[in-house]
Amino acid sequence: MKVLTRRQREIFNFLRDNYESFAYPPSLDELCAVLGMASRGSLYKHIMALIEAGLVEPFMGKKRGGVRLTAQAQNEGSAYEPGLPFIGSIAAGKPIEAVENISYMTIPEALKTDKPCYVLQVKGDSMIEAGIFNGDWVVIEQRDYADNGEIVVALIENSEATLKYIEQSPGQVLLLPANANMSALSYRPEQVEIQGVLVGQMRS
Repeated sequence: MKVLTRRQREIFNFLRDNYESFAYPPSLDELCAVLGMASRGSLYKHIMALIEAGLVEPFMGKKRGGVRLTAQAQNEGSAYEPGLPFIGSIAAGKPIEAVENISYMTIPEALKTDKPCYVLQVKGDSMIEAGIFNGDWVVIEQRDYADNGEIVVALIENSEATLKYIEQSPGQVLLLPANANMSALSYRPEQVEIQGVLVGQMRS
């Protein structure tokens, strides 16, 4: 599944909202001009991401054919809003499997970054002293590294996921709860895979 960055969503929204104003599908140079982008190469990378997401038709042969929305993107029109993928629940307590039941949620821009993000719902109370409660939604920036002290989604032994503070040293990874009644979890580095870092939070 392809998750769009904020800039890619902006480019898609511009194409969708202004598509009928172009006499012919716009070229990369024309799009650079109207979007105020100096780098044609950067725009090309964003367009390739939209192609991968199924929103823009692949370039046939040469790049001079113009940027065309797919039939699906045109038909859905202004109602199309990819949002962020909601991929299930994450444990803030004993590790549980993160269930990938993917749907999409509209998230305020202030809670996202310009990198791919996704949403999880918190189960458990191990992070309550960090203000993260059972039932909250957390916005996770998708990446495989983190600084010590960040709150991460950690995949343990390639099977169970949990939401914790992380402390890393050469021979050990500590996953730390924000609950005085709970203990830290200690693993070897090869047992833990970082799947993202918390960047936003919502509550019903």
